[in-house]
Amino acid sequence: MKKYFVIFSTLLLLVGCDRLTKIQAIDSLKGNNPISYFGGFFKFIYVENSGAMLGLGGTLPGDLRFYIFTVAVGIILFGGLIYIAIKPMSKINLILGLLIVGGGFGNLYDRAFNDGLVVDFMLIGIGPLRTGIFNVADIAITVGAIGLIIFTSKWGKKLTNIFQQTAKSSGC
Repeated sequence: MKKYFVIFSTLLLLVGCDRLTKIQAIDSLKGNNPISYFGGFFKFIYVENSGAMLGLGGTLPGDLRFYIFTVAVGIILFGGLIYIAIKPMSKINLILGLLIVGGGFGNLYDRAFNDGLVVDFMLIGIGPLRTGIFNVADIAITVGAIGLIIFTSKWGKKLTNIFQQTAKSSGC
């Protein structure tokens, strides 16, 4: 029961935060010039992305994009959510998996209700070295994926055991 509460509350928090930031981006950035901070290191810039990360697949025909980025991704996300719900796993892997699934649902919501487009609005870079334009859901997906790569490695498994032992000894 506790696991389902963690799943529900984490997804609600992630998707809600993603939605609120995208609504704010639409209201304050759409049709306006980018807003730059720290000498251009961080920018808010409004973009509607029809593809995946870095626009990959954005030039595919509309029907194909719909089936790949909305239908197939939706099926994968629901499968991932079911897997997370029924598979016993460490707390850290649960949270990292939820970051990926929650971020995915945030972007899936956009695609389902915004003609297959995802709102992106943040950009980081120094000089010519820049990230792609991204959103809060993308941050969650990236942190979750990098975390799973780290924590499922040999070194990461040792670190996970240390976290679990610390949590048990502190009563968590």
